[in-house]
Amino acid sequence: MSAPPRVLTIAGSDSGGGAGIQADLKTMLALGAHGMSVVTAVTAQNSLGVQGAWELPVEAVRAQYRSVVGDIGVQAVKTGMLASPALVTAVAELLTDRAAPVVVDPVSVSKHGDRLLADDALDAVRTRLLPLATVATPNLDEVAELTGVTVTDEPGLRRAAARLLAYGPRWVLVKGGHLPGGAAVDLLTDGREEHWLRAPRHDNRHTHGTGCTLASAVAVGLAEGLAVPEAVRRAKEYVTAAIAAGFALGAGIGPVDHGWRLRTRA
Repeated sequence: MSAPPRVLTIAGSDSGGGAGIQADLKTMLALGAHGMSVVTAVTAQNSLGVQGAWELPVEAVRAQYRSVVGDIGVQAVKTGMLASPALVTAVAELLTDRAAPVVVDPVSVSKHGDRLLADDALDAVRTRLLPLATVATPNLDEVAELTGVTVTDEPGLRRAAARLLAYGPRWVLVKGGHLPGGAAVDLLTDGREEHWLRAPRHDNRHTHGTGCTLASAVAVGLAEGLAVPEAVRRAKEYVTAAIAAGFALGAGIGPVDHGWRLRTRA
């Protein structure tokens, strides 16, 4: 039998299982890919927030990456939590000249408001990581931190995307899920064509891991050879259903349901 698409996530671990490496690998499995990981940080995390975070040494990150890529190979890469300038720079160096598409999720703050990216790492994300991105997938808080643009309406999504594209990614997916309105709207653009993606807004507070899940789903589509617009469209459909099926876990914000398709078929 032929091997499934190989997708590598470079991100932090979420001990509660809702976001980070855990969400990435669940998403990849649910969508039929073989997920592999480079752990950049370990967090003590649950439904209430992040109680602690510890970066891995840069050399440990390099060693994980070289081990996977040198033997198994990858067909797409997704980056998530890269807490420090040193980690951002090291990962950017590893990805330079890599032929596989790269999805950059510029994680800066957790769902609970906990800081996951040092302030002095923002410039490294702008100048070192974003230029390598096939697709960058910031939410509105991350857009504000990276560009200074505060988005309050749909035209603002276009302004934010233009500012982000100036840093060099091929495509930008500006996620507008926090905007008011009856639909969750995102803008995907490469500066020439625009794709406005709308989905029903579900009344469910259990949305931990949405950003990681969406970016990983995009990476799976790219590993399968889909064009960026189709990979993003399919990823949004998957994460929208995962949000609808999100469930309570612990005393706080529960996760999206990465395995909603399995339960739908049961």
